[in-house]
Amino acid sequence: MKTIKKNMVIVLVLFLGYSMESQGQVTVTNAQKLYLEKIDPYPIEVTYSKTSHLLFPSAIRYVDLGSDYLIASKAEDAENVLRVKASVRNFDEETNFSVITEDGHFYNFNVLYNSSPVDMNYNLLEMQKGINREHRNDVLFEELGKNSPSLVDDLMGTIYKKDKRLIKNKGARSYGVEFMLKGIYVDDGKFYFHTQVTNCSYVSFHVDFVTFKVVDKKLAKRTVIQEMTFNPLRIYKPLDEIKGKTVERNIFLLDQFTIADDKVLLIEIYEKNGARHQLIKLKNSDLLKAILIKDRKFHN
Repeated sequence: MKTIKKNMVIVLVLFLGYSMESQGQVTVTNAQKLYLEKIDPYPIEVTYSKTSHLLFPSAIRYVDLGSDYLIASKAEDAENVLRVKASVRNFDEETNFSVITEDGHFYNFNVLYNSSPVDMNYNLLEMQKGINREHRNDVLFEELGKNSPSLVDDLMGTIYKKDKRLIKNKGARSYGVEFMLKGIYVDDGKFYFHTQVTNCSYVSFHVDFVTFKVVDKKLAKRTVIQEMTFNPLRIYKPLDEIKGKTVERNIFLLDQFTIADDKVLLIEIYEKNGARHQLIKLKNSDLLKAILIKDRKFHN
């Protein structure tokens, strides 16, 4: 991949699929070409004996290093923290690196060596303040279609903020936990599932994972036979703890689909180290009642 130069007007990024190997090297697959306007780089300094940390607003998806002078890797158990340091002492040339995050933002950094950098930690959320929202460097991800990640996040945030209950009697309750589907929205070939979990007990519910799978109606009672699983493309909020006597809502983004009349969609939430799993069952007719987001002016 071609190194991105300072003050470059057109940036050609090849991305979608990467692995951060030892020594911070990156392997890129499933390349997609993107056109971006001029992107002003952030200046940072690195040194050999200490590690710089960059905190991004979203999980890191892709990293490209401009030269062998740098090594980088994501911090363990922290998807939005990048560690960077010099691989050689006292390099004279300016180098660079680029980062793409899961929220679709592209970052470019110009790097100089300094044996005693003044700053070792960088918060990109703070550094971005004052940037015009309409001119952010949004990258298009293949799985999200025509919508940028920031637009998808805005739509999910609007659904969450409006908190409308458009679907009645689609839920499950047992062991003091209630799992409810509040609405299904559709936009640009994507489903937005709005869910709510109410913990009526004083015992915290730790979410392990949520599944969306299609099964035959006759086999819908907890079986793995003839299942088709749909993995969410985006989840609005982290799947985390639902404390006692609290309510938590979330939005799940999936590719649009329909199901045959002899099948049902099961949405199931699993408790980590527990047995209070909850299951919602939907028919194809429920999916076809999805609300078109643009008709409800959610883009405004």
